This record gives sequence, C-alpha cells and structure tokens, in this order.
Amino acid sequence: MDARILIAIIWTANTIEKPVAVARRFGREKRMSMILDSAASLIVEQGTADLSLESIGEHAGVSKTLMYRYFGTLVSLLKALLNREYRHLRAQQLEAAESADTYEDLVRKVTREYLLYIEERGLIIDRLQAYPNIARAQDPTHYNREPSVEYFAEITAELFGFQSDVAIAATEISFGIPAAAGEFLVRSGMDRQLIEDITVSMILGSVSGLRTDMLGRQLKVKPPSDVLDLPSPSKAAE
Repeated sequence: MDARILIAIIWTANTIEKPVAVARRFGREKRMSMILDSAASLIVEQGTADLSLESIGEHAGVSKTLMYRYFGTLVSLLKALLNREYRHLRAQQLEAAESADTYEDLVRKVTREYLLYIEERGLIIDRLQAYPNIARAQDPTHYNREPSVEYFAEITAELFGFQSDVAIAATEISFGIPAAAGEFLVRSGMDRQLIEDITVSMILGSVSGLRTDMLGRQLKVKPPSDVLDLPSPSKAAE
C-alpha cells in the first residue's frame, strides 16, 4: 500500500470524533431507590457483616458524599430498606387476598406470596431484623397496625368467634409459621409447593386447635349429682 494512503487512513481514524460517555443524572428518589437496590443485592449475596455506606455506594456507583447526604448512617439506610421490603411484601399479600374465597384460600394465597418473595429475594428481611440497632430503631408496634395484619385478624375473629385481642395475637403468632417455612425453603431446597402445603396445614390446624381448645376450656360442666342419681356431697354428709 502506498505510504501516503496509509498515513491518510491513520490520520482519518485518529480524527474521527469518538462518542463521549455522559454520566446519567437521576433525581433524588430514583437515586435513593438505586442505593437501596444495591444494599439489598449485597445483603442477599454476602449478608450484613461487612456492610458499610462506602461499600454500598461503590456498588451503586454513588459517591461517599451523596451516600451520607441521603442516609447519614448505615442504620438509617437499612431501616429504610426494611420498611421498603415490608411494604412491598404486604402489598403483594393484600393483592393476593382480594381474590380469596375461603379461609383456606386466603391462608394459601398469602403464604404463597411470602414463599415466592423468599424465593426471589432470599432472607433479606430476617437479616435486616437481626442487624444490631435495627430492631431498637424500629417502632415495635408499627407492623402490628399494618392493614394486612388487621384484615387477617378481623377475618379470623369473625369466622372463629375469637375476641379481637385473641385474634390479633393468633395472627401475629401464625405469621411466624411462614417465616420459618421461608427459612427452611432457602436452607433445604425442598419443593416450594410442598412447603406451601405443609405451611397452610399448620396454620389452619393451629387456628382450629386454638378455637377448639378455648371453647373446651369455657364449657360449663355439671356435677355428678346433677347427672347421676346420687345425693349431693352436702346431703350425703348429713
């Protein structure tokens, strides 16, 4: 090839304007959502032991200055993430409950949403709850007032004849069964449908057992002298 042509080709290649990478600018809410997404991803991958605002910011592509401006402390960030995860999960469960016909159908659909959430997100809620200071930073009655718990407790009270406080307690305690099922799903790798069936049976059994037990405790009994042809103890002593 002629040297002059080669030089011209090289010169042209070097002078062609190359695209310049432009940093994308996001609004505050979008940026904070991206940060929470990155925090969730890191927690699922490696837990919370080595978590820091700096490591989350690096994963999210956000400067240290912005990280502290948005959240201030790691505990504040994790608390915001926990609130977001709870809201998302409860919204999915409430939506599923809309189409339930029977109590069993209600329990099954709500349980299924929880197990699907665990299958997708892992034990992120459990890990966040176990993080130091998160439990103390969170109002312990906050989630007791959530619509999902209130709805479930009201339905349970109406169908099984429980007093309101008993229904709320039963609902809160029964929520621990799907939580244990989710942990077992992650740890065991058992078929999700089978775990769902077991969980639903345990919840229904516990509520039915509670109703039977409480009813049995309150039933009045007659003394033997009222049933059998026997003198009462006071008359027999005379």
